[in-house]
Amino acid sequence: MAAYRPSVTPTRAPEPTVPAWAVVSAVAAPVGMIGGWTLAAALQGTFDPVLETISALAASDVTAPWVMTAGLALTGVAHVATAAGLRPLPRLARALHAVGGLATLAVAALPVDAFSHPHGVAAGIGFGALALWPGAAWRPGASGVRRRGVALGAAGVLTGLLVLFVAELQGATPDGGAATGLTERLVAGAQALWPLVVVVALRRGRRSTPDA
Repeated sequence: MAAYRPSVTPTRAPEPTVPAWAVVSAVAAPVGMIGGWTLAAALQGTFDPVLETISALAASDVTAPWVMTAGLALTGVAHVATAAGLRPLPRLARALHAVGGLATLAVAALPVDAFSHPHGVAAGIGFGALALWPGAAWRPGASGVRRRGVALGAAGVLTGLLVLFVAELQGATPDGGAATGLTERLVAGAQALWPLVVVVALRRGRRSTPDA
């Protein structure tokens, strides 16, 4: 007679969680970006934030270029760290997020007045990657920020802001580029803040799960 073998129900591995330190890095990104341009513009005194770009605050001929340079560097490092902490997201989303952070570091290292072309390339890569990564963050059947509509919607908004900034930068808008600085701040600020939204939402969602 065959020996009795009790049935064993396979258990699914627990989903990765977002570590607490990712909250710190996610907060650091908007602090570095928004705080950087705010302080740098205040120290500069005569500066038009609606017309002039963020990069102009890190040029070598301004009052305190190190302020915006440090802000950009902090933002870049923060993005890379947050990407590493967003473990529940697909690898493509995290990779694009990290690329955006690395490109932001390159922007900080390459002042626009000294390295105009490399600076522009790095900025383009950074803006593009940071606009697209939310669209790769959705998972089938997921809820909240990982729901397909939310993820693609966030990517759509960030991409739309980026397109508006590029149009202003090229003078292809009715105002002839008079709002270049403003549109850049809109897209850069939104891109710095969205990772924080994702981190907080994932951590709160994990705490609200009964078996968390």
